[in-house]
Amino acid sequence: NNIFLFLGGFILALGIQRWSLHRRIALHVVHVVGTNPARMVLGFMLATAFLSMWISNTATALMMLPIALAVIASMREVAGGKSMGGFAPALLLGVAYSASIGGLATPIGTPPNISFLRILEILYPEAPTYSFGRWVVAFLPLVIVFLPIAWLLLTRVSHRLRRESVGAGRKVIEQGIAGLGPMRQSERRMMWVFATTAILWITRGDLVLGSLVIPGWAGLLERTLGLDYLSGYLHDATVAVAMAVLTFLIPGEPDDQGRPRKLMNWETAVQLPWGILLLFGGGFALALAYKESGLSHYLGESFAGHLDGLHPVLLVAGICFLLTFMTEVTSNTATTEVVLPVLAGTAGAMGVNPLMSVSYT
Repeated sequence: NNIFLFLGGFILALGIQRWSLHRRIALHVVHVVGTNPARMVLGFMLATAFLSMWISNTATALMMLPIALAVIASMREVAGGKSMGGFAPALLLGVAYSASIGGLATPIGTPPNISFLRILEILYPEAPTYSFGRWVVAFLPLVIVFLPIAWLLLTRVSHRLRRESVGAGRKVIEQGIAGLGPMRQSERRMMWVFATTAILWITRGDLVLGSLVIPGWAGLLERTLGLDYLSGYLHDATVAVAMAVLTFLIPGEPDDQGRPRKLMNWETAVQLPWGILLLFGGGFALALAYKESGLSHYLGESFAGHLDGLHPVLLVAGICFLLTFMTEVTSNTATTEVVLPVLAGTAGAMGVNPLMSVSYT
């Protein structure tokens, strides 16, 4: 299911890119936020983080990079060789950091999220699953906290950017919006498909907000209409694949010769990163092999012997510190696939909740 969720998400993202809807969203967000250097960095970071929730981090950063470089070139021309106070590195680093931060908010935001969900299912089949909506409720607050912190560090600590308005940057953004022209029918239809998919994902499972529980539409269908046979079939992956298939059926703008086109075609769809899907499959097989062979349990007991008595908070801090430096030179996804089964075994051997969702005194 998780692989199909990512597959459907990739196809929807490619559809958004095919009709330049992502570029329109980004330019309008930057234009609304403001045009002084600090606010422009914030605008780029907000746009990048939002797009990264639905499109891969790398693709989002690559899409935002040409817009950022155009703004930097225009402002350098106006500055006439004078220092811009670190605006260029702050803007480029802001795009890079916000792409990673935004990927935390949804299961499809970055591949390690999907790896975690599937490995959790393999190692702990009886554990409650994370629906799309439950994930957003749990991790969107992290994005809301981390994004302003990153912006403040970039614009107030690392680089003290000027606060006065700069017309050159605003002109580049306005030219970009004008170049897109009025919103085409294909963009509108793709936007509706994207918005509908996001709503269906977030509202599929029950949303637990403290003492308030908002029932999801999947459970309502099963209980209200008596469609019990649908139980187990209405996943986030079901929504992703259904909406992805829909993009192949909904008509889009005709081509230059007047021939009809759909919102998505196979020539565009095959551009999705198949290597990541294969990496998922290999990682999930590895996790299952760890479990069935007892290797994760063995490694976990070995590590637990050295970590016995360590407070869980210190344990989590140490793991975060270690993996932060590991992923400087290794793939995030590959590291996640290899390390998670070992950490799960260590948690079991130590008698610690692997999700760290219980209270400690």
